[in-house]
Amino acid sequence: MRPVAGIFRGYTEVKMSSDLQQAHALLDRLPPSKLEAVRNLLEVMIDDDEEELTDEDRQALRASQDYFRRGGQGTAFEEVVEELGFTMDQIRADPQPKR
Repeated sequence: MRPVAGIFRGYTEVKMSSDLQQAHALLDRLPPSKLEAVRNLLEVMIDDDEEELTDEDRQALRASQDYFRRGGQGTAFEEVVEELGFTMDQIRADPQPKR
């Protein structure tokens, strides 16, 4: 009788083999232009696993999540002004640059 851990390991190996076969079959059906996009995505996914996120990355991710929480709407100008440390009064009082 096989140990239980051996049964699960065998199942995992079979499932992974099946997943790889399915992925290869799908890749074989893609036109070259889409194949390049998939390759780029896979490279990003692999690189992503190897690198830790920086504080700047985390801030960008939070900003992206906020954007989609607002339904994909842009950021209000007033919010941008505030984030940059200005007030709307300062913006209104500043004359336009001369050309």
